Amino acid sequence: MIEKIRLTQKSSDNDRLDKVLTTYFPSFSRSQLQKLIKDKKIKVNGQHVKANSLLQGDERIEIDLSEAEKEDETFEVVAEAMDLDIIHEDTSILVVNKPAGMVVHPSKGHINGTLVNGLYHYLGNSLSSGSQSYRPGIVHRIDKDTSGLLVVAKTDQAHRHLSRQLIDHTMGRTYQALVNGQVETDSGHIEMPVKRDPSNRLRWHVDESGKEAITNFQVIKRYQYATLLELKLQTGRTHQIRIHMEAIGHPIIGDPLYRRNLQNLPGQLANLKDGQLLHAKAIDLIHPVSNEKLHFECPLPFEMQNIINSLQ
Repeated sequence: MIEKIRLTQKSSDNDRLDKVLTTYFPSFSRSQLQKLIKDKKIKVNGQHVKANSLLQGDERIEIDLSEAEKEDETFEVVAEAMDLDIIHEDTSILVVNKPAGMVVHPSKGHINGTLVNGLYHYLGNSLSSGSQSYRPGIVHRIDKDTSGLLVVAKTDQAHRHLSRQLIDHTMGRTYQALVNGQVETDSGHIEMPVKRDPSNRLRWHVDESGKEAITNFQVIKRYQYATLLELKLQTGRTHQIRIHMEAIGHPIIGDPLYRRNLQNLPGQLANLKDGQLLHAKAIDLIHPVSNEKLHFECPLPFEMQNIINSLQ
């Protein structure tokens, strides 16, 4: 399969090709992408270029993934010691605060350094079997560059119970995001179906034939160039908040994929390279054994809070 992407103007200004591609293809490591470039599987504006080529924005990139897709997608999970920010743990569940920049589970090019590697080192076989062998304990995911809370199942019974809560929309998930521009309404209800973008399979977009997607938001604070929002998911589609924010004209600052309608930003905000300023702040769930209603939350990460403080 050949993927075609069109870079947003200035979204990759003066960045190396291999570095930019790690943002658009997070399931591949930088070294894997460099090999694809070396093997002439990647073209920029129809030409084969080097991995260290600098991009200016608005390039057309084609990447041939046909050979990469033939690789076995079964990954043996390797235990890896790491500092986990555990918010809660009992015999059935664990709630962890994932840092931005960490992938949730192993995939092509990310065999190590994922949250699952750390969980496997910490809990070993005391994790649910999960939906796939390389995702033990993982009930739901958040994007690599999104920080915040995830609930992990330690038993198969807990996994089934928590998965049902996601399906029934009885698990509450609250996010905070710093978005571009001043959101005029104090609160809002976004009901826009989404589906994968046929012209760029890395993106999803609003489409009437897509799956139901509902996001509710409330303004926390407005700044000159940005607005801090609290958002609650009523459904949990891939990239849902990121898609919806772009669709209403207020893309999340730092988002490398969903940047349409991006307004002018001052230097510090315009030059963010580390991903979307989106944080999974809170989770509300029913305990799978005791049936007790539980609420967990964690503060904004230091880096995101510093950016917000600079806007005061």
